[in-house]
Amino acid sequence: MSRLYGARHRELQDRFDTRRLADGVERRIVRTEIAPEHRAFIESRDMFWLATVDHEGRPTVSYKGGDPGFVRVLDAKTIAFPCYDGNGMFYSMGNLMGNAKVGLLFLSFEKPHRLRVQGLATVRDDDPLLSDYVEAQLVVRVAVTEVFRNCPRYVHRYQKAAAAEHVPRAGVATPLAGWKRVDDVQAELSAKDQGRAAREGLLCSREEYEAYMADVSYDGERASLSVHDITVRRGRR
Repeated sequence: MSRLYGARHRELQDRFDTRRLADGVERRIVRTEIAPEHRAFIESRDMFWLATVDHEGRPTVSYKGGDPGFVRVLDAKTIAFPCYDGNGMFYSMGNLMGNAKVGLLFLSFEKPHRLRVQGLATVRDDDPLLSDYVEAQLVVRVAVTEVFRNCPRYVHRYQKAAAAEHVPRAGVATPLAGWKRVDDVQAELSAKDQGRAAREGLLCSREEYEAYMADVSYDGERASLSVHDITVRRGRR
């Protein structure tokens, strides 16, 4: 019996004459434990995509980024990663607390390669690993149920231009997120962030922020919102 395929999968496989191929793929590459080569790949990644299911059964996908090694393979059946400060929604974390089923996709754009992990997640604010991650709010552990490579032929080739400056790092002050500097969100920020933009001289208007983000979206030379970009651009206008 297949671990992956249900009636709808089989219907499509039979329609396109791929049932034999699908069974071969599952037999050859789908594993229930993380192989050494998969561990090395996962722990070398500085990003992955996290798929969760919300309280109404809707699927959602989130990008998660950090420095290489922020996702750890604790053993052949367990992966762990931190939850850093976000937009306050706790959408993925809340989803996992309501439905433990999770999918993770790890990619390499320089040497096209992708790895899928499926499992059951737990989310804790008292995990022993919490102190290992600078500024982490929660730690997620995934009990792996399946892990397998995917065909990389449609993965476009890209090269990394720079690491995200907002990733928490030991001994380095983490910059305030660009959107947390906008004047009309100040009253909504958590206590630890309220007033920080004004104290650092980085408070900006909604119009300035939206104009800058329009530049980021369409100007190929601008790839990220740095700490002082908005205020520097303000002085140039």
